[in-house]
Amino acid sequence: MFKQSMGVNSLVLGIFALITALLLAGTHLGTRDRIEQSERAAAAKALLEIIPPERHSNDLLTDTLPIPEQYWVGLGLKNGGDIYLARDDAGAVIAVIVPTVAPDGYSGDIHLITGVNMDGSVAGARALSHAETPGLGDKIDLNKSDWMLDFNGKSIGAPASEQWAVRKDGGAFDQFTGATITPRAVVKQVRTVLEYFAQDRKRIVQTSARPATSETPQHD
Repeated sequence: MFKQSMGVNSLVLGIFALITALLLAGTHLGTRDRIEQSERAAAAKALLEIIPPERHSNDLLTDTLPIPEQYWVGLGLKNGGDIYLARDDAGAVIAVIVPTVAPDGYSGDIHLITGVNMDGSVAGARALSHAETPGLGDKIDLNKSDWMLDFNGKSIGAPASEQWAVRKDGGAFDQFTGATITPRAVVKQVRTVLEYFAQDRKRIVQTSARPATSETPQHD
């Protein structure tokens, strides 16, 4: 009788554990979907801040090109990623937006995207996520400071290569009062993106070119 009772209890506990696991799995999936939708919306907003609608005619989120594995380490992309292509009305690529991760922020990884015009100049840079200190390192957020806008129009050579650093290190970019590590990491990573673009530009132009469409002549 005792063994039978234990068997029933074990069965009940097993069923309860299964139901709990299913509920947790369902909650996880639902939460993951909401997180992905939220991240997609945030990414779309950031992309359009860098390349506004009047500059392109395509869907930036879906018109992408894989980043070759040889560049993953430099860009801080452990699992790779895609660049986003911005095209004009004729289908020509006018700019790209490159995801990157600065691993040396004060509080860890800083996830960034940097837009690069086809002439190699910065179209814009934004911080997507980070854990930098509120009131100090979080000035990389555009709603806290306009510091990130200082990258606009910059390129390798303007300023000079050795000037791609914060002023404390002899460079051309301001650091934050009481916080140098965060801006130093971001400046370094934006420069890395520009160096990547210079190396991969030819492939981007070649592989992202849309084939010309031809219509079959119509005869009366």
